[in-house]
Amino acid sequence: MALKLHVPSIVCSGCGDTITKAIQTVESDASVKVDVAAKTVTVEAKASEESIKQAVVASGHTIQAE
Repeated sequence: MALKLHVPSIVCSGCGDTITKAIQTVESDASVKVDVAAKTVTVEAKASEESIKQAVVASGHTIQAE
């Protein structure tokens, strides 16, 4: 499942690393691509959309509805 999230709280690559680690605690082999400039996170994972969103929020970031 490909999931694209708009995360306006991303300001640097460190934010991307934090989000990537949080998502990979939910699913260790998830593919996570963070675009700092566009403030988007694209995730390829088998985990549910809700569990991925919860991981992002738990890492201290916010998700904006598309």
